[in-house]
Amino acid sequence: MIAPRYVFTMARYNAWQNTQLRAAFDTLSDAELCADRKAFFGSIFNTANHILWADRMWMARLGLGEAPDGDHLTLTPTPAVWAGERYKTDARLLHWAEHLHAVDLKGDVNWRSVMANRDFSHPFDLCVMHLFNHQTHHRGQIHAMLTAAGAEAPVTDILFMPENGPLL
Repeated sequence: MIAPRYVFTMARYNAWQNTQLRAAFDTLSDAELCADRKAFFGSIFNTANHILWADRMWMARLGLGEAPDGDHLTLTPTPAVWAGERYKTDARLLHWAEHLHAVDLKGDVNWRSVMANRDFSHPFDLCVMHLFNHQTHHRGQIHAMLTAAGAEAPVTDILFMPENGPLL
């Protein structure tokens, strides 16, 4: 379904987007980031925590680290801590993607969902696609909240992603 090049491109895109989000977050106060904006997860910060939590959960399911502890909306206590944890998670994901082989995308991912109270099994490559799709979906919500808060929201079009240079 997908190839290592796709995964590497999406890992680069993820890192680029989160670098831009960290910069946009720096233009708002912690109170503004934590303000209830009537979005699905309430605030910009809650949504950012949810994405980080879900990334780590999916990475654990894919064999790339430990599952996160705690609630998905309160994974990190402050935007500053979030920024550091986001950076580390993106670096780990990018490193994995850089060393990925086609055979690594084969097989199934099996897990038990506590929320759904059932077992799941899906193809590994589909789960990787979901990881990146989930990030993009919720970053779109953050983009809308940043715009509504009067902040300059980052460029999100993958076609404008820098081809070279550091992303983290």
